[in-house]
Amino acid sequence: MSTSETATGRTGPETFTGTETFTDARAIVTGAAGGIGAALAAELIARGASVVLADLSPTVTDTAAALKDGAHAWVGDVSSVAGIDELIAVADDRLGGVDMYFANAGIIGPGELGESDGDWDTIIDVNLRAHIRAAQALIPRWQEAGEGYFVATASAAGLLTQIGSAAYSVTKHASVGFAEWVALTYRDDGIRASAICPMGVDTDLLRSAGTSGPAQSAVTEAGEVLAPADVATIALDAVEAGTFLILPHPEVLDMYRMKGSDYDRWLAGMSRYQNRLNKQNRLDEETTHAGND
Repeated sequence: MSTSETATGRTGPETFTGTETFTDARAIVTGAAGGIGAALAAELIARGASVVLADLSPTVTDTAAALKDGAHAWVGDVSSVAGIDELIAVADDRLGGVDMYFANAGIIGPGELGESDGDWDTIIDVNLRAHIRAAQALIPRWQEAGEGYFVATASAAGLLTQIGSAAYSVTKHASVGFAEWVALTYRDDGIRASAICPMGVDTDLLRSAGTSGPAQSAVTEAGEVLAPADVATIALDAVEAGTFLILPHPEVLDMYRMKGSDYDRWLAGMSRYQNRLNKQNRLDEETTHAGND
């Protein structure tokens, strides 16, 4: 992190010039057993940071071990207050503090409207409240230190929508909105925030949506499916530049502008696109069933 000596002798933030450095930064990355999280952790370490990799899956210990120097693992639930408090305590112990928090953990959640409040409670906890709870724990200490960086892995669905899943679309919109609020509210305190909004990325999350269906097709047909390492490089380059909205798929910006310029036209077009995907999915299912007869 970039700091300078103030007139009072206190170490504080430099006037932000659009350049962030990861040398000696102390970072937490959630959802880091694989996918984008593991790639972010590897790229952070390559750029000079020390990282605690957090995940509910015990395999995060193997991921951290493969990174060797500068990598530490923590297994637990980052969507709960107790889990976040424990994670930050581990980072304080092993890294000596937390300068950057990458809220990367996420789930795809239920299809369509979901079937119960429980479906929604789980995805809201993981995709949104985990971000809020981490910020509540870290921002007061970052205000005191005069710097800190919060990065949310959201989705292009947070700017556009997610065909086939109301819960994913809504929570990713909320994730972008929360990061945006943090970025503008604490800017003068030296605290910055970014939101990573990719389309398809080759991760377990994408594969968990299934190999077929409108939700899967909407992602895989919309643009190139990127490797997690490519997303991590793009994301950290953007963080270094102080960019809030990080778009690994640049075409998302054109889609977002189109949506904002004529909302009704965009809604009509997306409805037609959804109908086409649904029709194609039905044909695929009929073909599969015919082949099994």
